[in-house]
Amino acid sequence: MLQPMYRLLIELTNGRWTSRILKSFARSRVSRLIVPSFARIYQLNQEEMDKGLSEYPTLHDLFIRTLKSEARIIHKDYDSVASPVDAVIEDVGPINEKSDIIVKGKTYSIDEMLGDRELLSKYLNGTYMILYLSPSHYHRIHSPVNGTVTKQWALGTKSYPVNKLGLKYGVRTLAKNYRVITEVKTEFGHVAIVKVGAMFVNSIETTHKGSELEKGAEMAYFTFGSTVVLLFEKDIFQVDANLHTPKEIKVGERIGVLKEIGS
Repeated sequence: MLQPMYRLLIELTNGRWTSRILKSFARSRVSRLIVPSFARIYQLNQEEMDKGLSEYPTLHDLFIRTLKSEARIIHKDYDSVASPVDAVIEDVGPINEKSDIIVKGKTYSIDEMLGDRELLSKYLNGTYMILYLSPSHYHRIHSPVNGTVTKQWALGTKSYPVNKLGLKYGVRTLAKNYRVITEVKTEFGHVAIVKVGAMFVNSIETTHKGSELEKGAEMAYFTFGSTVVLLFEKDIFQVDANLHTPKEIKVGERIGVLKEIGS
């Protein structure tokens, strides 16, 4: 009985006023009353949390929970790309020369997603990867690579669901939703980390300071379940051969390796 209600409210709600109401509720003290049932229904791993359930004063605090320091192991090889989130890898594939990608049978424009024609050319014929976070996932975002932030910007005004139904029936959700884009320069080439909101305008909070990013270091968090799209410059990324989709992944696990351009 409760699970359909949570799915309706958290995974599918996209109306302006209903979203605002849910946002206010999740941050209110009264939301603490449903923290235990939410944890049970979504089968949250309480052993890895750095606090007990009774220590979360609101549902929002549970969503943005942090983990014990040993809960995630970051793949440290210098050329490896680590998963930035706990998520399901929904898709991985090529970005064509027209900047299009095809996800769940729908075409999305990387040009529209980035909103920056000057940066677009380096990603044409590159690789994309889509990682979907459900309400059950840990919502902190970590850097997948070592590098220097060259640019960070936000686009979009609304956020619609990016779960399977949202991707299938929504209107260009990955390219139109509110999103925060961080471009990182590595010694191999450029990687764009696109953090796509699923609900609530401005539901993405950036936490990293300065321009240097260390692989595995926290860089942002989502208020609710959402999606991260990784874009790799042409010829610099090789996905792990044993990676299939959909695939459950955790922060720090290797998803591929970086290569020198032309190697």
